Formats: sequence, structure tokens, C-alpha cells
Amino acid sequence: MHENPIPVMSLALALAAAGTPVAHAQTVYPAKPIRMIVGYTPGGPTDVTARVVAQRLSEQLDQPVIVENRAGAAGTLAAERVAASPADGYTLLIVTGADTIQPALRSNLPYDIERSFTPVTLLATGPLLLVVHPSVPAKSLKELLAIARAHPSRLSYGSAGIGTSSHLAAELLNQMAKLDTVHIPFKSSADNARAIGSGHIDMGFPGLTGALPFLSAGKLRGLAVTTTKRAALLPEVPTMDEAGVPGYDRSGWYGMLAPAGVPRDIVARLNGVVSKVLGVPEVQQALVRQGLTPAANSPGEFAAFIRHEVAQNAKLIKFSGAKGN
Repeated sequence: MHENPIPVMSLALALAAAGTPVAHAQTVYPAKPIRMIVGYTPGGPTDVTARVVAQRLSEQLDQPVIVENRAGAAGTLAAERVAASPADGYTLLIVTGADTIQPALRSNLPYDIERSFTPVTLLATGPLLLVVHPSVPAKSLKELLAIARAHPSRLSYGSAGIGTSSHLAAELLNQMAKLDTVHIPFKSSADNARAIGSGHIDMGFPGLTGALPFLSAGKLRGLAVTTTKRAALLPEVPTMDEAGVPGYDRSGWYGMLAPAGVPRDIVARLNGVVSKVLGVPEVQQALVRQGLTPAANSPGEFAAFIRHEVAQNAKLIKFSGAKGN
């Protein structure tokens, strides 16, 4: 005579009553909305990049991906928020090149850019553009170099602030070409572009999209892009390497970080889905319109990229003599 099998639910209840632990199925990630923190105001290139990615990421993950702007202190307020968040993959940071400059300027950062976060992936890279005001009699980078060398400390360059990508792009040129130019920092990329376009300063390294209206109006002259490849938006403009400074390579970039300690399977899930999103033609086109190129990589590759950026930026900050706190 055979006994009837005990139903699975009854068995589980019996085991629980007896004090025997019952394994619970883990919730599949993500099970709730994800917050993507941006350290800059709405409408800027970081915000636009985040929203382009967030929309498609939400579709792929079947959960809302909410972009939250927490502007201030050169992006460090946003980074501090994410570093202190639970390591569950539900709070992410859109990191920029500026975040790898701050450690060389601020000794009191409440986080470590290399240890307080888990790298997920690089998102996109893009060049800055060396521009001059039309009053500067240089039609090429070589002509600009000749003028700067003949007149030390005469040419001025603007930036979006001390320790920003536009500042260090100019300092890298000073270092590699042995120039002496005068730095005039502004509060934002837009202010910087306007100052160059109005002729208040001689030159600078704005982002492509910020410079394009001034180029079209004849208020700026583009001499070279800072990456080793020409920009799709300005294919006629040579690279710095082509134009007269061999080996020059400086990019603006955006990436995604999670708090330190996020489980590897969640990081792998995010990395795979973001890589897929960056392969969508509409996403690629939206990024190209921002002067960017999709650039997904592995978490390990992104970690190595950040280490390299931090080290290079520290050297440039030291060379420039810039002081933080």
C-alpha cells in the first residue's frame, strides 16, 4: 500500500513549523524603479545623455528609470548621494570626466571615486573643439602655436571653471606644445563659449554642440578636435594630432557607476542591457547629435579607464598649478 505524497505547500509549512529553514526565491532584478542621478542641471549634455539612455533602459528592464538632477559642487553632490546609497543597483550615477578631476582638487571629498563605486560601463565619448575668436590671426593650429610662442602670456583661454575638462584640455596643450597662455575660468560651458564668441578672450575648448551655433554665425573659428578621430559633426576639422601636436588625445566622456558592493550579477545585468541600448540606432543618432560616440565597455575596462583618467588629471592639475581645497 502506497502513501499519498505530501503536497509541496504542506511540506513547506511543516518544515517551517519544525524550525527548518525554507529557501525563498530571490526577487529578479529589477523589481522596482531605478534612479539615475545626474550632477548637473536639466538640459545640459550630461542630462541629455542620461535621458537618452534612461528611456531605452526603462523599456529593456520593464521598470521606470527616473533621471534625478542633483546639481552643485562640480557634480560631487550627486556622487556623494550615490556613494551613500544601498548597494542594490537601484541608485546609479552618471559620471563624467569632471568626476575624475575632483580628487586632485579637493582633499575633503566624502567618497573615493575609485573605491566608493562599482563601475558599470562607459557610455559615450566625444571631443572638445579648439576654437579661436576671428580676431586671432590663426587659420590653423600651427599658426596659433607660432603666435603663442612669439608672444608668451598674451593669448587668453577660457574654460567652464577650474578643474573642468575644458581647462585641462588647454593645459594639456600648454604642456605638450610648451606654451604660456592665460587661463580665465567661467561658471559654465555656455558662459565660456559666449566669452570666446564675443572676443573677450582669444581661445578655448568648448564642447561641439556648444560651439556649433557660434561657428555657424562666424563668431568662432574651429581649428582642431581633441580626440584622435575626427568628429562626425565636423568632419572637415582635423584632430590635434593631425594639425600639429602629435599624440594629443583628450576626450569628454560619460559613464555609469553604482555604489560599491553591488552584486556582480546585477552589475552584469546592467552592463549587458546598457550595451544593448547603446546599439539601438535611434540612441546612437541621438548621441551623435550631441557630438558623442557610443562607447560601451566591460566593468573591468571601465575601472581601468577611470584609474587612467584620475592619474592623468592629477598630473595636469599639478602642471597647471590649480588649487582646490
